[in-house]
Amino acid sequence: MTSIRTQFRIAALLEALSWAGLLVGMYCKYGAMNNPIGVQVMGPVHGVLFVIYCIAALRLAREARWSLAVTALALLASVPPFTTWLFERWVR
Repeated sequence: MTSIRTQFRIAALLEALSWAGLLVGMYCKYGAMNNPIGVQVMGPVHGVLFVIYCIAALRLAREARWSLAVTALALLASVPPFTTWLFERWVR
């Protein structure tokens, strides 16, 4: 069984990577190709990984006894692209 810290690290990385996939999908939909398939696929994938990251962050916040400010920062990091990965590196 993996630790909560490892689960958080994986969730943060996958959430950041799914942002990249979603951005590529948005470029294909609204930019060069006018094809929505990338958003149709990566939108739900990113949504699920977003929720998994938030749950992992809350679990780790409880285990590591993060302050309310650090916990809020962890959750806010899920909004801008790639920030979950940066937050994970900072908190490590």
